[in-house]
Amino acid sequence: MTAPRDDHAFAAWLAEQAGARLLEVRATSGLGGKELKDAGDAAAQALLGELLGVHRPHDAVLSEEEIETHGDAGRLTAERVWIIDPLDGTREFSEPPRDDWAVHVALWSGGELVAGAVAQPALGETFHTGVPPVVPGLDEPDHRQGQPPRIAVSRSRPPAFVAALAEELGAELVPMGSAGVKMMSVVRDVADAYVHAGGQYEWDSAAPVAVAAAAGLHTSRVDGSPLVYNRADPYLPDVVVCRPALAGPILAFIERHGID
Repeated sequence: MTAPRDDHAFAAWLAEQAGARLLEVRATSGLGGKELKDAGDAAAQALLGELLGVHRPHDAVLSEEEIETHGDAGRLTAERVWIIDPLDGTREFSEPPRDDWAVHVALWSGGELVAGAVAQPALGETFHTGVPPVVPGLDEPDHRQGQPPRIAVSRSRPPAFVAALAEELGAELVPMGSAGVKMMSVVRDVADAYVHAGGQYEWDSAAPVAVAAAAGLHTSRVDGSPLVYNRADPYLPDVVVCRPALAGPILAFIERHGID
């Protein structure tokens, strides 16, 4: 199996390979519910682990499954660390024909995210840092000609403070599945912002944040500080991804009202 040498293209290739495996599991396993979730997670993790072992054998890996089964494996002293989420949005994956689930692949090096890819296999789309997506009307404060801003939120667990934020901004809430899908919805101009403070880990946001930043979107913690990856504790509970024109109003609201 030929793999790209360039890290950006390699991240996209990995995400697409895992996405194809997930589509196969979904279509042919005959499973449903939790069994389908577990089968998808396991199949995508196994494939990504195998491909990284073959094509990037000297790099470390950070993923939920890797921590649970093998510990940190020296990632904190490694020069290069792949931060992956083999299946972001297991609930949506287990509910065919939903398409709001994703595969995340990011590369961290020298304290920064240096490459990233998010595949949405059921849409046939992969967004990556090698060819950053073009966000329509990125530099136009009113690119939608007076229509309300759109904030992507969880369809099952939207944070309470986001409803108050939407009211202040005159925004509408757009429910959808996985974290990666919500961040890519801003890239795709399906939403204008994603604001989350309900608990996440580095693998939930690394790849989408890398892609969003490469596309020129604002990315930060809810207090405006930078998102930092490959830390000893991978818990990274909050994130803001939005059009640059909305960053100021969103962060100012959070500073005034908090996230409780």
